Amino acid sequence: MFHSLMWLSFAFLLFLSYRLAYQLTYFNSFILTLRMCVVNMIVFYIFFYLLLPKVLKLSFGLAIFYLIISLPVLIIFWLLSTYFFSITYHYLGFEILEGELKGAITASANQTFWEAISFSRIISQAIIFISLLSPFFFVKILFEISKLYSRTIKIQNQKNLLEIQNINIEKDFLKSQLNPHFLFNTLNNLYSLSLKKDNTVPEVILNLSDTMSYTLYESNSEKLELWKEIAFVKNYFELEKMRYSVDKKIHCEFPAETDCKGLKIAPLLTFTFIENAFKYGLKSKESAFLNLKIKIESGNFIFLIENDFEAIKNENSHGGIGIENVKKRLQLIYPNNFDLEILSSQNIFKVKLTINLIK
Repeated sequence: MFHSLMWLSFAFLLFLSYRLAYQLTYFNSFILTLRMCVVNMIVFYIFFYLLLPKVLKLSFGLAIFYLIISLPVLIIFWLLSTYFFSITYHYLGFEILEGELKGAITASANQTFWEAISFSRIISQAIIFISLLSPFFFVKILFEISKLYSRTIKIQNQKNLLEIQNINIEKDFLKSQLNPHFLFNTLNNLYSLSLKKDNTVPEVILNLSDTMSYTLYESNSEKLELWKEIAFVKNYFELEKMRYSVDKKIHCEFPAETDCKGLKIAPLLTFTFIENAFKYGLKSKESAFLNLKIKIESGNFIFLIENDFEAIKNENSHGGIGIENVKKRLQLIYPNNFDLEILSSQNIFKVKLTINLIK
């Protein structure tokens, strides 16, 4: 459709030019317009659909070389096409009998083949060739750039969609690893209490039920109300704290529900750090401790936890895969909007996580 529109527009303007500028008859204007349109179309389609696709497959240097060489070759094609049209018109008896172009067809047809494509004629017709074909080349290149841009945008959108799908798949995978891990550790804790005939077992079971309800249902959301996440952390913290005697230095601070109003957070981001603090902390006989503090400041969620731990050969065993999973989730959900500090020194393990929940 665009090609037809382009050539019809050119033919119309060319026809008007012959008719008004050279004062030719309608018939003579038509035959000259037909000749020029067909000749230009031949060169145009040879270049863009035969020559250019092959040239673009070459190296940059060779491509430039062939494009330079193609200019005189295309001019020769253009001259030959015009020459053969003139011979055909002359044979059929068409001629211009008035105006500036009087006898032009006969003069062109009476040339020899080599005169039609002589060096002097190539040079003399080069400017006319370029001026006639440059509008078509410009329109074609403009459309190709537009198509290339549209294709690039489409590919980028597909790439972004694929990245989002991969992020969601990885988030779901990382989150699914937490549920069985949490259940395994909590059941071990419950088993220990039952062996001791502890009266808090019913309360532990109730806390376990609430906690599992959160991890199985609430945590399926990409983000949820911050106060729900903090309620889960408090519940889990109390659940773990029940395993220890009251003389253990276990301390926690949580923000009020009003401080969390209007804020949302991805679920279970701090779970691994709390779980590891109870798993690896509270081991020292003289200075066992575990401190947890969560606060909200100017839309920033600030999580701090520290605990003692026993010196071991493999430092990476403190959290291992769980911490790496948290780092991945943070990168996926809060890119450039979080700060995670993990410090280990003098048998003290500290974690500080800050997340901007407003951006």
